[in-house]
Amino acid sequence: MLLPAKAEVARHLERYRAWERVMLAAPADRTARGNFEDAGYTLCVLMGKRCAREAVDAAELYLRSNLLAYLREDGQSQQRHVGRRGPPPGRRSRPGGSTSGR
Repeated sequence: MLLPAKAEVARHLERYRAWERVMLAAPADRTARGNFEDAGYTLCVLMGKRCAREAVDAAELYLRSNLLAYLREDGQSQQRHVGRRGPPPGRRSRPGGSTSGR
């Protein structure tokens, strides 16, 4: 995984926080909201996350740790947030409407 320079992450995180403060002070300001959302999107791209909150958390973790510790912690947090899809094992539907595991 290719990670950005810490200085770049710090700069974009500060930009995100600044627009967050402006947007919270004036929630009806469309320009502030747009810039806040743009800053969040940029962090998502930099940190490889799907939502701004995850990107901010990842950026903060990245900035306060070394590379190996960040990769280890980020991998553990991804494992905690991964959900299974489909029915529980042993309860899968079979053709004809019956279920297995009974």
